[in-house]
Amino acid sequence: MATSLTWRLKRYGRFIPNSTKTVDTAWKMFDANGNKPQIVLTIVEYGYLMVFQGQESLDTIPLLGGSDFLKVQQRTDNLMLRFTVTGESRMIRMQFDGSSRAEAIKQCSSAVEKLMEYLPVITQDDALPTPNQPPTEVSAPVIQGKAVGVEPEVVQGSLSIKRLTQVLIK
Repeated sequence: MATSLTWRLKRYGRFIPNSTKTVDTAWKMFDANGNKPQIVLTIVEYGYLMVFQGQESLDTIPLLGGSDFLKVQQRTDNLMLRFTVTGESRMIRMQFDGSSRAEAIKQCSSAVEKLMEYLPVITQDDALPTPNQPPTEVSAPVIQGKAVGVEPEVVQGSLSIKRLTQVLIK
């Protein structure tokens, strides 16, 4: 029998470009509040990441060989995934749940440790800039796990949301 690890999510979002191939895109958000069922992230030993809300499966993503088509980034208590399905790029955002923000960050880090068994994960520290660091400078992501052979890009100056997402997900 396969073993699996699970984590509770506070919020789960799926970003899918509009099918008309225009710039319009939409986030479909799922929240675990009120009378809605819990959202749970599960990583199965066989190499699948699954997200459920109650009995409903929101997503199933294969992790084996995923470093070719799947990019994962952690920032505090959030994971962002970018992957391509049938030639269409998609993004997923997961915010972990906990009794405090520190516990949510700990839960996210625990999931990252498990994910790194399958593919590299980029972590972006949420540190405040030092007094000597200009506020427009964006620190380069730190890659954990396997070496990927590509230097992280350092970006400076103001960025659009679209460009920031591209840099963070890279």
